[in-house]
Amino acid sequence: MQASVLPAIAGWQWVFQGWHIFKQQPLAMLTWAMLISFLLMVATLAAPVGPLIFICLMPAVTFITLTICRHITEGQKILPTMWLQPLRTKGLFRKLLAIGSIYVVMCLIVGFLAFLPFIDELHDAMQTMANAQDISPLIDAVQLPMMIFAGLYVILAALFWYAPVLVGWHGTSTVQALFFSAIACWRNKWAFLVYGAIWVGLFFAVDLFSSILVSLGVSLEMAATLQVPINITLGSVMYCSFYPSYVSVLSQHPNAEVINN
Repeated sequence: MQASVLPAIAGWQWVFQGWHIFKQQPLAMLTWAMLISFLLMVATLAAPVGPLIFICLMPAVTFITLTICRHITEGQKILPTMWLQPLRTKGLFRKLLAIGSIYVVMCLIVGFLAFLPFIDELHDAMQTMANAQDISPLIDAVQLPMMIFAGLYVILAALFWYAPVLVGWHGTSTVQALFFSAIACWRNKWAFLVYGAIWVGLFFAVDLFSSILVSLGVSLEMAATLQVPINITLGSVMYCSFYPSYVSVLSQHPNAEVINN
């Protein structure tokens, strides 16, 4: 397995190339993004089991997304009937579920490590919230553990970023896929830093725009309604940007750096 080591500017190029893929078939990607949003909403309503099932299915969703993007770049017309075709390879869905199961377990472990040291503070904050009907103490109490969780999750995300496509397209084992994904992400950490910063900045800008509308007198409900299609569009472009990230890092290039043979 080989991985190219790219400069930091590659992070911006992934976003730009993702936009280019989105423009080729925007309706197909918007429909796919809305389906993912709907599944997430249903999973949230079915908490606590629903979110765990959704996380378990994320590798399969990621693999479908990358396959859709590959078909778009090849000029194929994407139809909803094609969405599940990538999972018809014998044994693939089972392997992706195995990756998803590991993902769920590791997310729970990361959450445990991040929140356990602050369990007393969180308990006190919840009691204060219940007695004073004020959520502010709880918000303050979760800030530090959430920051720790976010930091640990970045490491976790690197393990699973390329794992679905490595299993699906390269036929690697689950353990090898996780290892190769982590190494590829680490060797392109500056590109991923730029990539992540761009997406955080874009979604933050949308939230800021919504807040400005509210401050100008637009109702909160109207501002939230206007924000939904913007977020779905940004999400669609972000999903499209996964594919150029894979192509530029893990496709075979003459200057690719060997991870492992």
